Amino acid sequence: MNERKRQWATVVLGLGMTVALAGSLLGAPKKKETPVWTDAGDTTVPACFTVQGEYLGQTANGAKLGCQVISLGNGAFQAVFLPGGLPGEGWDGKTKLAVDGRTEGGATAFAPTKGPKKYLGGSPQEFSALDTNPPAQPDYTAAITGDTMAGKTDAGVSFELKKVLRESLTLGAKPPAGAIVLFDGTNTDAWNGGRLDEQKKVLCTDGKDIRTKQKFSDYTMHVEFTLPYRPEARGQGRGNSGFYQVDMYEVQVLDSFGLAGKNNECGGIYKNADPKVNMCYPPLTWQTYDIEFRNARADENGQRTEEATVTLRHNGVVIHDAVQVNGPTGGNRKEPEGTPGPIKFQGHGNPLQYRNVWIVEK
Repeated sequence: MNERKRQWATVVLGLGMTVALAGSLLGAPKKKETPVWTDAGDTTVPACFTVQGEYLGQTANGAKLGCQVISLGNGAFQAVFLPGGLPGEGWDGKTKLAVDGRTEGGATAFAPTKGPKKYLGGSPQEFSALDTNPPAQPDYTAAITGDTMAGKTDAGVSFELKKVLRESLTLGAKPPAGAIVLFDGTNTDAWNGGRLDEQKKVLCTDGKDIRTKQKFSDYTMHVEFTLPYRPEARGQGRGNSGFYQVDMYEVQVLDSFGLAGKNNECGGIYKNADPKVNMCYPPLTWQTYDIEFRNARADENGQRTEEATVTLRHNGVVIHDAVQVNGPTGGNRKEPEGTPGPIKFQGHGNPLQYRNVWIVEK
């Protein structure tokens, strides 16, 4: 390199370092945060919150039909029709039909959409709650007035569905004799981290990981939780958290309402097992996990001899039955398998809320 080129390179490098330094001092452009709500009674919750949810009824020829309406933000929706009823209550477990909707002038209408779609696409136009390719987009039409959805199938058969608010079969379950109460709405004494909302009597993560002070190994456990409402977020940005067994194995916590039900969605054992059925309720609805957990076993050298086993009921429905977990999931405590560990509620930057948490050791 001649002297003139060397001088020019030095000037360019210096300018680059100056720009980089200025950027670090001023701060890089922040990623836009999507709006989030944690209370259904919040007066700032948008009107689309009242439209999203579950609808149940039948067609004119007497066939039972369910529908899950997913809010995508700014008045946009996707409706997933479920022949036979809702998940865990009649749905055939196979057929899903999706159409798009929008609220305009106070009226919400649904119609077939054409064009490319992808699973959890960013814009409402490309979003699909179905992971099939191409997704099933029938010529269904519908409109929602109040708590009623009325419409016609692609065969011209009319249907009428009413909005329903399902409640978990185990909601409010009382701790049995011998149970260790980890949270009853009065204090956070059992936890490292976490905040007590004294008005609502709930345990808040405030987006940070919290762990029990006590360590456990084999147990049954009851947890009640509610997911934040983030209609403009997609995928893992939609209330992402985790329910960690012995701070080693993650059961996913996520607003996966109406989605396919994968191992990285609500109820999934992260990177291990999909739930048998996606039992996730709409956001800001109280939900339950009831888990039977058997810790891994190890020999005297710390080598795993038996895998951890999980049986899990989500909102009262069995979604994992004695599933063996093939090793620790991400974010674990980096200690040998088979050792006792705390229960962790992952924050992951999302404001999760819990209540009525208790455990029975085995």
